[in-house]
Order: sequence, then C-alpha cells, then structure tokens
Amino acid sequence: MGPKRSVVDYGLARRATLASVLAGHTTVADVCDAHPYLLRAAKFHGEATETGCPICRKTKLTHVTYVYGDELGRYEGRVKQSPELAEMAAEYGEFRVYVVEVCQSCAWNHLALSYVLGTGEPRSRRGTDGPRSRRGRQAQASEQTRGW
Repeated sequence: MGPKRSVVDYGLARRATLASVLAGHTTVADVCDAHPYLLRAAKFHGEATETGCPICRKTKLTHVTYVYGDELGRYEGRVKQSPELAEMAAEYGEFRVYVVEVCQSCAWNHLALSYVLGTGEPRSRRGTDGPRSRRGRQAQASEQTRGW
C-alpha cells in the first residue's frame, strides 16, 4: 500500500473525551451520537476490530474508512476498505484517509486516525496516456474509428 504520510493519531483527543464523560462534564448522549449513515456504513462496509467499546463495553468497535482528495473526483467522500486503499494508493497522486471508530451498539464514534496515501506525484505528471485518462480514451476512440 505504500507508506502512510502525514499521520495524525487522535488518541489524545479520544482519551480527553472519555475522561470528560467519566468526570461527568459530558453526557453519554453527547458522545454516542453517530449519524444513521455512519452506523449503516459501519454495518455494511466497516472493518471489525478487537477493541471493545469504551462506553457500553458490549461490542467490539468497527472502523469506517473515508477517502478525500482533489484527484478522486466522484470517489471522494466514499467508504473504502484496506484492499481498495492499496489499489488507490498506486493510482492516485495524493488523497487523505480518515478512519472513524464506531460502536454499532451504543453509537459511540470518534475520529481515530488520518493519513495521506498516494504516489506523491500529480496524475498529470505520471503519463496520463493510459486508457483510463481522457487523452488515452480519446486516442483509443480515434484509433477505433480509423480502423487501426
């Protein structure tokens, strides 16, 4: 999958949130507020972990991974799994990955990690004459109409 760059671990923020709940400064309802779409994404597209929920302690957490980047076009903001990230890292120059931990039982959710993946060079510099690029498709179409 290539090296992760600009890694940000939100573990300290998570610990502060949990300490606030334990101290009574924040209610459980304030931290167990996952959006229904996030819960659905966790159920159908998430990756199971071995970490238990710090709030309800009933179930294991699920990681939901989102991708964002200028080069992604219509794939921006979509949920991806680890094998897909490896493919995307080889295809795109740069995109940011956000991993959210979600409890499907009590709706706890917290941003766990973010990092950057990709080849490190913009797509326009990497020879965009392949069949998936616009120029490549145009060249392929003109060859087909000419009968080459």
